[in-house]
Amino acid sequence: MHSPPENRPGTAPQAQATLTQRLARMRPYFAGSGRGVAAMALAAVLAAATEVAIPWMIGQLLDRGFGPQRGFSLWVVPILLVSVFALRGVADFVSQYAGSWIVNHGLLRLRSRVFDRLLHAAPDLFSKHSASSLTNTVVYEAQTGATLLVGSVQTTVRDAIKIAGLLIYLLTLNWQLTLSVLLLAPAVSWGMRFVSRRLQRITVDAQRATDELAYVVEENVNAWKLVRLHEASGPQQQRFDTRSKVLRGLSVKSSAAAALSSPITQLISAVALSAVIVAALWQGAQGQTTMGGFVAFVTSMLLLVAPMKHLSDVVAPMTRGLTALERGLDLIDHQAMEQGGDHQAVKAQGSLRFDAVSLRYGQGDACALALDQVSLHAQPGQVVALVGPSGGGKTSLVSLVPRFLQPTSGVVTLDGVPLADWNLANLRRQMALVSQDVVFFNDTVAANVALGAALDEARVRQALTDANLIEHVDRLPQGMHTLVGHNATQFSGGQRQRLAIARAIYKDAPVLILDEATSALDSQSERAVQTALERLMKGRTTIVIAHRLATVEHADWVAVMDQGRIVEQGSPQELKAHGGLYAQLHAMQFRPSDT
Repeated sequence: MHSPPENRPGTAPQAQATLTQRLARMRPYFAGSGRGVAAMALAAVLAAATEVAIPWMIGQLLDRGFGPQRGFSLWVVPILLVSVFALRGVADFVSQYAGSWIVNHGLLRLRSRVFDRLLHAAPDLFSKHSASSLTNTVVYEAQTGATLLVGSVQTTVRDAIKIAGLLIYLLTLNWQLTLSVLLLAPAVSWGMRFVSRRLQRITVDAQRATDELAYVVEENVNAWKLVRLHEASGPQQQRFDTRSKVLRGLSVKSSAAAALSSPITQLISAVALSAVIVAALWQGAQGQTTMGGFVAFVTSMLLLVAPMKHLSDVVAPMTRGLTALERGLDLIDHQAMEQGGDHQAVKAQGSLRFDAVSLRYGQGDACALALDQVSLHAQPGQVVALVGPSGGGKTSLVSLVPRFLQPTSGVVTLDGVPLADWNLANLRRQMALVSQDVVFFNDTVAANVALGAALDEARVRQALTDANLIEHVDRLPQGMHTLVGHNATQFSGGQRQRLAIARAIYKDAPVLILDEATSALDSQSERAVQTALERLMKGRTTIVIAHRLATVEHADWVAVMDQGRIVEQGSPQELKAHGGLYAQLHAMQFRPSDT
């Protein structure tokens, strides 16, 4: 289970960035969309040309079409009208298609970068953020953000060019009236900026609320058996409803803020249009304009209202799109990557040493130690068992070996080289892990066994045989090429554990980590798998975590852990004779049944 969602890195600084700076962050991912941008710009110019053509044709029609000397053929009117609207249709189609192309081109690059960062991010990312939150960032928010952003930019470019074209035409018709209208532009700009800033704040809060809601769903999907067994559906429904109401409130605020921009723009436009009509009527009375010129000017003014409204309406989707995409960009720019060294080896000898290793979860001295000054040496080819009460630090200790965790102090070495100096990929190539929480991909049995390595069917079959699973696999519809389903749901618990063991057998690494590897097996399967594991362990360094002491009776060395410390260590025989914690645990597990 993941921890609850937290604030994204970089959210606060980005909230203070200007729109230009925020858009500049997106440029690398859409940089290869030159053809799409050119097509979209050309379509915008054509659309603007058709917009200007309409009031021009109306003005010409009024001034020259109703007098005794018409001066043009009647057929010119339908030809021009049809041509203008056909050209507008082509421009709209090209604009929409180009926008879609730009969205998907940039989205492909952005998603790939974000997912790559997830694959190589420092492990603390997965303890700080829920799986649902990270999934939303990579899949849904990236798609929504890119679509909203490119659509908003597309609308902005198209309507800005329309407005520019109409303003140029208005200046040619009557520059005095046009300049008076432009005096209202600062008011429109202020209104849009005010709405944009408020929308951004609300959108960030809404994203956080969405993460919290998704986290509740994720918990209940993963723990549905527990919820039903304890009849906890009521409290869980209340948790869901509480977070849903918070999200609903933020959504209403967002809609209200977005809706505010349209009436502001329309009100300013109405003031401008009223002033223009009054001034134009006065000019007409003075003989300074014609009927056609007046109608063309008013028509152009009316045509300005729609693109101005679009520009005001674009604030909300652009803000939402930018904020959604910035979550992925923050992950790329601010999430620490795993760091390794340069040391590599074809195959490690397997000398594993812990020297005064301590581990503290979280930060600050108030955090309890998970490991406290642990020192242990596993020699090449030696089987070392970690036993002791639950919560003693066994799993934390072995998590240091593949560097899933970093020690707070002390050092862990492999073949005398500190783990921090190893190349990470090469280090992990030296070890195989079978834990209590086995995970599989929805792929074939063979692909899950050979995970990360070249698939050799003969080796896969041998690994399945050694794991006592080949008979079950052979009964599957496509044998080892059968899809295992979501996390191998077609297998029982014991079969899933044996499939994980087959994966470890296939990897054939010099260091084996077995965290309760046989815990889910029945007695007969456990004996068969234990025999296979014992053969596999020969010549390999093996760290075994076990609660059932019968599975480690043949270990070369046993370390007994309690409260993050090694309280005693030695051979199983020595520890039984010593009479300490190991002897007590052994006596409890092997005492005769009461009769």
